[in-house]
Amino acid sequence: MILGVDTGGTFTDFVLLTEQSGKAPDQGDSILTHKVLSTPDAPERAILQGIKEMGLSRDVREGKVKIIHGSTVATNAALEGKGVSTAFVTNTGFRDLLSIGRQTRPSLYHLETPPIAPSVPREYCLEVPGRIDANGDELESLDKHALQQLAETLNTLQPDAVAISLLFSFLDNRHEQAIAEFLEQTLDYAPFITCSSEVLPEYREYERGIATWLNATLGPLVSNYLLRLKASTQPSRLSVMQSSGGTIAADQAARKSVNLLLSGPAGGLAAARFMANLSGQARLMTFDMGGTSTDVALLDGKIGITNEGRIGAYPVAVPMVDMHTIGAGGGSIASIDAGGLLQVGPQSAGASPGPACYGKGGSRPTVTDANLILGRLQPDAFLGGTMQLDPEAARAAIAPLAKALELGIEEAALGIVQLANEHMARALRVISVARGFDPKAFRLCCFGGAGGLHICALAEAMDMDEAMIPVNAGVLSAMGMLLAPIERQLSQTYQALLPDLEPAELESIFSGLEARGLGQLEEEGVPGTLSEIERSMDLRYAGQSASLNITWASIEQVAEDFHFAHEKRYGHRLATPIELVNIRVSVRASKAPPTLVKASETTPSGDELISKTLYGISTSVPVINRADLCADTPVRGPALILESNATTWLSPGWEVNCDEFGNLMLQKGR
Repeated sequence: MILGVDTGGTFTDFVLLTEQSGKAPDQGDSILTHKVLSTPDAPERAILQGIKEMGLSRDVREGKVKIIHGSTVATNAALEGKGVSTAFVTNTGFRDLLSIGRQTRPSLYHLETPPIAPSVPREYCLEVPGRIDANGDELESLDKHALQQLAETLNTLQPDAVAISLLFSFLDNRHEQAIAEFLEQTLDYAPFITCSSEVLPEYREYERGIATWLNATLGPLVSNYLLRLKASTQPSRLSVMQSSGGTIAADQAARKSVNLLLSGPAGGLAAARFMANLSGQARLMTFDMGGTSTDVALLDGKIGITNEGRIGAYPVAVPMVDMHTIGAGGGSIASIDAGGLLQVGPQSAGASPGPACYGKGGSRPTVTDANLILGRLQPDAFLGGTMQLDPEAARAAIAPLAKALELGIEEAALGIVQLANEHMARALRVISVARGFDPKAFRLCCFGGAGGLHICALAEAMDMDEAMIPVNAGVLSAMGMLLAPIERQLSQTYQALLPDLEPAELESIFSGLEARGLGQLEEEGVPGTLSEIERSMDLRYAGQSASLNITWASIEQVAEDFHFAHEKRYGHRLATPIELVNIRVSVRASKAPPTLVKASETTPSGDELISKTLYGISTSVPVINRADLCADTPVRGPALILESNATTWLSPGWEVNCDEFGNLMLQKGR
């Protein structure tokens, strides 16, 4: 049995796959889904509760379950600034490196940009003599006396973590390793120590320094959490989803927390791509709307990977899925700003206390409360009827806001939903129109517990006529854990003009990275014969700053591929020489995807068809169980489609068909 677990800000989702031995070719694997409220103070409690409620506690204790986990511990700590106290160790003269950053501004024409607090207080930024130059040669050796002074300072400051990031350590890491070994042997206590040459062995000292600091400040939180979870689930194997879309053993993940910043959302993209491929949909725009945030991405045949991602105010140069995140979810709080205008998010009610309608002490109005008042959520059908919602609590939460806006409660609720929709539509424009893609050439795909309530409105806002809601959309990120390959992404900076490359030296670097990746996979029990290897390189025109990642074939081929990619991305190509910046290797062991039961073979719910009156809709609205939809019987909106882990609001003017695998294919009437 394989259990995918996605811990979100409000709910923790579970998908259990039980592979059927001796099954017929047309039989599917057994898939069971479940949801519980998250426990942000100790996320493993919600996971263990879900395991117990699914009747898996004994199987886990007997080692019969492989657990693959997507965690938001690192993400939330980074966004909320709740990492541990961290010292930053660098070369003499560079202690202000993280504070200075880059000259780029978040808003070009904002003349009064508010000051940003430094990521590391200056007294925790420490310097050591010793220098490696740009050729990887030692200009100045490490001073043992200075190292002793560094240890004494750290013993006084007592930081929980130490980030070591020296100039040109990606060419020669001996100074970083020497400092780390000295501190491990000398300090009076045992902080979490990490080196930039292990985290991100690439050029750009600011980005490398930030990645190293993030890995250090999040490391103890992630490490302690994963160790607690592993201890509670032994002897069953525990793996963790990385931001790049591949999994890593929990023991190794504890040392690489910076690689887990998009751990959960990466699983959703993997499952969305899998479901779309089954339905013959190669081009998708996705939005994952959960309780706290919404993640949007564009899939043009494959999942995009970027090294230019951001988490909050910080650049994150480690490989991660190309995704844009905003603070708009079901738990996003609505408020009135100083100018008397309605605002939604980014603050969220989370899982505790949660939206007011959850009846757990929440009193502030949220998007979920608004959807309940509008009738788009049914109070007795939430989570398959296992959790009762309180409409009166939702009305009481929105009433003060409606009074301030001089609106009725239903009108205010509609305004909250419409404003949340506009936030998400703006995010979708960022990953499509702003990058030169026409949204009409894609199908909008939603997942997450709240996505189906907003998909029609978002498709209309993007002038899109087609949408898709995958089967098990409410827990799709957890399902993606079952599909993710075991993977390592490795890189090394190597700067040279393409015509000047030495093939033998290039092959040596590729081979060295591959050997490291294969060795790490073998530690997880994956034989090298089962691994797939992909080579690529970051290229740019000489004199440029930004680069493009191109799959390696030959020097002549990557040059032509780069020209083509540059012209597609920026609208032109140059006669300027091409420069190699970074060498990359991906080593992965893919898994066989699950076999899904076709919709025609599922058991209808047997529920009697009912109708409801919804605000703003002149006719009664049918309430349909998703299991009762047939592939050859389209349903026209308005309609509410219920399932155990999500609700879909089919707006007037839309119709839905169910494909052979149970995916809902939406079409706007012409």
